Amino acid sequence: MTATNDPQRENLTYERFGGAVRDLAHTIADDGFEPDIILSVARGGVFVAGALAYALDVKNLHLVNVEFYTGVGTTLPMPVMLAPVPNVVDFSQKKILIADDVADTGKTLKLIYDFCEGHVADVRSAVIYEKPESLVKCEYVWKRTDEWINFPWSVLPPVSKSGEPAKPNLEAL
Repeated sequence: MTATNDPQRENLTYERFGGAVRDLAHTIADDGFEPDIILSVARGGVFVAGALAYALDVKNLHLVNVEFYTGVGTTLPMPVMLAPVPNVVDFSQKKILIADDVADTGKTLKLIYDFCEGHVADVRSAVIYEKPESLVKCEYVWKRTDEWINFPWSVLPPVSKSGEPAKPNLEAL
């Protein structure tokens, strides 16, 4: 059985992602939160941030690169921001929406909340999935789950020049 068909996993397709992010945008808008900046957590948060930016008509996007996961279920002891780190002065007195694909342990989101603390007018987070053990309880969540999640952008192995080319099962995405 392939990872995309594993019943013990949450499977997000591109089609479901489109609906999920639109639902998330409605929740944010209905709450009255109008972010000045969407801060994307690379890499999975890039997809969420871009879609939310269009749905909420926010043109100011920033990206923060954080290294934490080193493989399936393996992490560094603590997440680390990688260069270039955004200039916190750019966030001064702005309403920030942190966008990521999943709040798993919550350590990455906590790092970013701490980075913004004391510099912004308001900071909130939006994720497609939140796990029960997350240190950060996000303001905007599409679905809560304790399962491993197969995201359509990361379920297939990276493409490489050498070796047998990956033959994706596009129906699973």
